[in-house]
Amino acid sequence: MGRTIDIISKIYYPILAVIGVPVNLLAIVILDRGKCGLSTCTTRYLVAMATADLLVIIFQVILNQIGHYYFLGSFLNILPVCRVKLPLNRAATDCSVWFTVTFTFDRFVAICCQKLKTKYCTEKTAAVVLTATCILLCLKNIPFYFTYEPAKIINNVPMYCYTKPSYYTEPGWVGFDRFDVVLTPLLPFALILLLNVLTVRHILVASRVRKGLRGQSKGESHGDPEMESRRKSVILLFTISGNFILLWLVFVLFYFNIAFHFDFDSNTFGHVGYMLLNLSCCTNTFIYGATQSKFREQVKSAVKYPVTSIIQLMNKQNN
Repeated sequence: MGRTIDIISKIYYPILAVIGVPVNLLAIVILDRGKCGLSTCTTRYLVAMATADLLVIIFQVILNQIGHYYFLGSFLNILPVCRVKLPLNRAATDCSVWFTVTFTFDRFVAICCQKLKTKYCTEKTAAVVLTATCILLCLKNIPFYFTYEPAKIINNVPMYCYTKPSYYTEPGWVGFDRFDVVLTPLLPFALILLLNVLTVRHILVASRVRKGLRGQSKGESHGDPEMESRRKSVILLFTISGNFILLWLVFVLFYFNIAFHFDFDSNTFGHVGYMLLNLSCCTNTFIYGATQSKFREQVKSAVKYPVTSIIQLMNKQNN
């Protein structure tokens, strides 16, 4: 089974990199222009999520996975480089996960807490929350720099990093490892599930109340612009958070398998979990395209622009 996973990984990760880099760059550029009909607050969260996803593709997929399968023995496996790669990779992954949590909480406030919405759901608040989250997560991952030691010394160069045995035995490192696992992905997984359940509950209650007030419960048909706007916001929220839950589920089960010693193949579980969580860094752009009509229009314009520019240039030269 391990051999099969390796063969699949050698094909899977390059494809993921080829797709992940351009789609996240496209999302960043289009969303940052602010022409997708989204609030500035929502746009800031989505841009931050796309940026974090792009960094995960660079550090985890390209430098780590592709580097492992295709550039073994290169400078990427030198001890100082390994020590830098691990904290950056962890920080990018943490940011990708927790930016999804902050976005989910922002939408929960916007939908369920009308009094708090005007103060919290602003571009300034989004910038503060995202910046603070990023700084704290980067600081939290600094200790990973000190967890590696060289497997071999080749021509006086420390090569092929592996985790120090003391990381699994010393109380300080064991506590840090457990804190890391709880912080990502167990706590975000639980928070996103909880926030979505509370949001659904609020929507169902509010919907019944509004239908009663507008007479729809008696069969009358009226348009409701507020409910339509809320519906679009909810679709975006549920598709993004649902995508996260679905693609991180195997990885979460992998941790429970290790903690409670269930009868599963941990090695296969771990590999499949990593594949799916990395895939989650490529899917949000497609979600925006599927749920946001104005985003699709911007994508079409971006795709058409080089073609129309070449045609215009050719016409000028012919004239």
